[in-house]
Amino acid sequence: MPLYRDEAVVLRVHKLGEADRIVTLLTRRHGRVRAVGKGVRRTTSRFGARLEPGSYIDVQLYSRLPEGQAAPDGRRGLDVVQQTESLGAFGAQLAGDYARWTAASAICETAERLTEESEPALRLYLLVVGALRALVAGEHDPGLVLDAFLVRAMSNAGWEPALRECAKCSRPGPHAAFNVAAGGAVCDDCRPAGSARPQPATVELLAALLSGDWSIADASDDPIRREGSGLVAAHLQWHLERGLRSLPLVDRA
Repeated sequence: MPLYRDEAVVLRVHKLGEADRIVTLLTRRHGRVRAVGKGVRRTTSRFGARLEPGSYIDVQLYSRLPEGQAAPDGRRGLDVVQQTESLGAFGAQLAGDYARWTAASAICETAERLTEESEPALRLYLLVVGALRALVAGEHDPGLVLDAFLVRAMSNAGWEPALRECAKCSRPGPHAAFNVAAGGAVCDDCRPAGSARPQPATVELLAALLSGDWSIADASDDPIRREGSGLVAAHLQWHLERGLRSLPLVDRA
């Protein structure tokens, strides 16, 4: 019944009993882990404040199963939080700013949806930490940081939208139409009925966010950003086959 230690970001929490809390963590080496924080809702708890959504922590966990082994039903079950050290109180730093907090909430919810329990997801973990750090730094618009995270997370999951070529025939672009079900930008010959026709600058913005060209992203206009956000959200939720509760709350003003 081993103890193990890892770095993690707290994605979600909910109450358990009178004083405990179930914490969903995205860890660096062990993927998504669910654990119980015993007594963390008491005012006397030693590490309750470190187990809030958006917190970046070093955590020691106790597992009821040997590492890598699953229970008979295929689930690993709940580990137990033994000790935590704060590496960055991102959630606390963002909580006073609605736009940045809602962007952080959407990032955490997306990371949870894109991971399987106990499956390592190092690249996504690094994307989450980087996005939260960028929100805390405040150097870029929170909506841009969120969209950059979403489009890169989709790329990591194998759902990268086609932006420079046709999603169906790979004809070099730019192309005027965008179809979520087809996989992104489509040429006139491949364009399905009902395809969107975004502004050329919108597709250019999405390509800049994917590649990390912040000079183009920061110079974009608000209408272009809003249109790009709509395409990114539609593309993500089509692949997830469900909506994200936090996205409608994100401040795009």
